[in-house]
Amino acid sequence: MTPADIAAFAMGLPEATEGEPGPGMTLFKVGGKIFAILTEANASRPEQVTLKSDPETALHLREQYPAVGPGFYARLRHWNTVALDGTVPTDELTDMIEHSWERVVAGLPRTTRDRLQALHDHGY
Repeated sequence: MTPADIAAFAMGLPEATEGEPGPGMTLFKVGGKIFAILTEANASRPEQVTLKSDPETALHLREQYPAVGPGFYARLRHWNTVALDGTVPTDELTDMIEHSWERVVAGLPRTTRDRLQALHDHGY
């Protein structure tokens, strides 16, 4: 997936918002909480996306894909950073983005969580 593909998928999730806190970085939020951080490539690394995950799934993904590592800019147990080098299949990456959104929604107040989950369950 390209960064544009990731941005489009993330923004297709219910009530996702996009912001740019600085050059080369785009944040995707739901309920005011970050669920994805997209960063541009630089001289030392390719483009990457950082996503929230439950710790067990995070470890499994790190073992399965060399392009997945501990979250950069985030608590390492709950976040993974994925190098967008083409080695993680598109369906896996979209599942990871959706899982991140769901993890963030699960931590929101009950009325917000229930409303967002209902939107998600009905195809956004």
